[in-house]
Amino acid sequence: MERRTFLTRSMSAAAGAVALSGGAAPAQASSSPSPVAPAAGSHPHYTVNRAPLQQEPFLRLPPGSITPKGWLRTQLDLQLDGLTGRMPEVSDYLDEKTSGWAVPERDGWEELPYWLRGFGDLGYVTQDSRTLELTRAWIDRILATRQPDGFFGPSGLRTSLNGGPDFWPYMPVLDALRTWHEYSGDDRVVPTLTGWLKFLHAQPGTLFGQGWGSARVGDTIDTAYWLYNRTGDDWLLDLVRAMHTHSADYTHTIPTWHNVNLAQGFREPAQYGVLAGDPSFLVATHRVYDTVMGSYGQFPGGGFAADENARPGYHDPRQGFETCGIVEYMHSHQILTRITGDTLWADRCEDLALNMLPAAFDPEQKGTHYVTAANSIQLDNVAKSHGQFNNSFAMQAYMPGIHQYRCCPHNYGMGWPYYAEEMWLASVDGGLCASLYAESSVRAKVGDGTTVTVTERTDYPFDDTVTLTVSTPRAVHFPLYLRVPGWCEEPSVRLGGRPVPVRRSGGHLVLDRRWHDRDQIVLRLPMRTTVRTWSSNENSVSIYHGPVNYSLRIEEEWQQSGGSSAWPEYEVRPASPWNYALELDRHDPARSFTVERTRARAANPFTHSGTPVLMRAKGRRLTGWRSDDQDVVAPLQQSPARTTEPVERLTLIPAAAARLRITSFPTASTSGRAFEWAAVTASFSGVDSPQALLMNADVEPSTSYDQAIPRFTWWDRTGTEEWVRYGYAEPVRVDTVSVYWYDDTGHGACRVPESWRLEYLAADGQWHPVDGAPDYGIATDRFNQVSFPTVTTTALRITARLRSGFSGGVLAWRTQPNGPRA
Repeated sequence: MERRTFLTRSMSAAAGAVALSGGAAPAQASSSPSPVAPAAGSHPHYTVNRAPLQQEPFLRLPPGSITPKGWLRTQLDLQLDGLTGRMPEVSDYLDEKTSGWAVPERDGWEELPYWLRGFGDLGYVTQDSRTLELTRAWIDRILATRQPDGFFGPSGLRTSLNGGPDFWPYMPVLDALRTWHEYSGDDRVVPTLTGWLKFLHAQPGTLFGQGWGSARVGDTIDTAYWLYNRTGDDWLLDLVRAMHTHSADYTHTIPTWHNVNLAQGFREPAQYGVLAGDPSFLVATHRVYDTVMGSYGQFPGGGFAADENARPGYHDPRQGFETCGIVEYMHSHQILTRITGDTLWADRCEDLALNMLPAAFDPEQKGTHYVTAANSIQLDNVAKSHGQFNNSFAMQAYMPGIHQYRCCPHNYGMGWPYYAEEMWLASVDGGLCASLYAESSVRAKVGDGTTVTVTERTDYPFDDTVTLTVSTPRAVHFPLYLRVPGWCEEPSVRLGGRPVPVRRSGGHLVLDRRWHDRDQIVLRLPMRTTVRTWSSNENSVSIYHGPVNYSLRIEEEWQQSGGSSAWPEYEVRPASPWNYALELDRHDPARSFTVERTRARAANPFTHSGTPVLMRAKGRRLTGWRSDDQDVVAPLQQSPARTTEPVERLTLIPAAAARLRITSFPTASTSGRAFEWAAVTASFSGVDSPQALLMNADVEPSTSYDQAIPRFTWWDRTGTEEWVRYGYAEPVRVDTVSVYWYDDTGHGACRVPESWRLEYLAADGQWHPVDGAPDYGIATDRFNQVSFPTVTTTALRITARLRSGFSGGVLAWRTQPNGPRA
């Protein structure tokens, strides 16, 4: 199915809106006031919110103000010579002769807007002349399509959404036009944006409740504020009110479970609150974030489990997060950092950038993939047909993917440029804020209007020291805000080699003083190793040192599977074991890990050979943890996992350097009270994986037709004898099993079986039925329990005779007392 058609269907088929009530995960909204309190006589030097909009503590600096260096500049240079920078070579959506964004009578949708948004900013932060020239050329083409009524771009978009205009693909175009204006001062942009928003204002309010734009309307609200701050036109605020009223409601519900919709849309209440002046809207944004992450974000990296849509039961770290979702989530966190001044959002942006984004594309950025997962042990170009992922098309191999992945190759380019542009912010009191740390310099107006340059030298996030040097033509008084990451407990600041008084304001250290040329500040953010336990994901653990999450180093076998020498397509397979459980010090888990610095001097730290740091750890093989028959890692089972395999010395590397990755680990135990892990296989699995039985370990199905949890079926086998099996690395003692049958009477062709039996693998290597003439129940809507004299075995098997003309399946299969949690 063509991707655009599929996504439209998936959006409507996703779980319905979920009301948010007092029972939802608590919001973590900061109770502290804004860190910026303008002193008498101070004033900002950049565009601020006009009344009645609430003042935002931090402001974006004009594009080109920040010059990234070090590893970040390397990522941007790779992007220039990679997919974003050379996209016109591979994407037919960017042909100026056929794109509706240049030739209105031709077709056009989101692809060119997505690309141009990141491509232009890539030019502004690198000052690459070729990129700047092509950006100007496309801006000229787009502006030339403007019509008298304010409409511009592909004419077909006037009527493509239920007979009316599709306003979604304009959102990234508006961003591109805004940043071009900020960079160049092009006086055509403000009239064009005014005309387009007037065109929208003339539409019925119901327009904003339709299509992708409904779930992402916060982007247009952001543009309306930007324009209002420059023109003062009150009708723009009426437009914002109409968009908020009629669009997807994130204030009281979660209206969509589509990953990119959520990544963009969850911030809309906070954005609307800038106009409404009601703090409950910010609380709503926190509540949506906390609910989504509490249910589906229980693993490292900052993303959530939604390999298209988040689905009940599919919260394991093997589930992916779309590349579009990564960069859009980062952008949302950046916007919220400026709106609120709360460093929590910058921490979250940093988590995504430093631990997930680099793994979304190959090290040369010649290709990307559709989803990145916290646990992923093979990246192949093979569709997964057993329901492991929400999408059934192949989406893991690295490739330009212009038509396979479509949105992501065009959209990923905003990730690093936007990150670079948000490292430094202006403060509303005429100061500067170091919000995200990386080697760079910034040139900005401060205090009385003096233009200063601050040069930042650091190996952060691989080192804890940030050195800032001020260059100013004369002494000038202004506040400097330094973000303290949430993981840092004891930051310190020295000026000229000596301790200096600082004010702590929320998550910032503030140096409000008179600055002189060559003043040098040394900020230390002492890093420590921490072990995080994910109780809602089977007590798995993840390892951090400072902001960096660590992954098992799996030797990667890269194989070109298609493409060309200029634009290769790669599959990546494991060339070393990956199924380890970590040995942890019971009293102090962090003592189980040792940080080592390497001799790597490569500019790209997001590769095995280029990483400047690694960790040493200990672990044991967990042979019951395997991949399924389509090479997808099996879901986690409960920790601690029982294994008597020998202890091995393991190497962990930054997760962003690991394309094959285990970042959520089981813990190991030799105790008989630990959990025996099962490997599950079946005689046949056509569309529903037997891995569902592991995923439903603690689930209580509501009925035999429960559609809110994963299921295993033998579909489309009918009337046959089929089996599903648990296998154990070491013998287990079992005397009871419980089976909850799947039955979709009235909806499909699965029924409880005609009959079934339980068998165990005996010491003679043969399968034997359990003794005791048990009652093999086939009741629906409940567990059917079978008890029998205790058997000791390394495998159990349910063998079912399916009814004539029907298939069958299982929602949950549990063994007691020492079997798998499934």
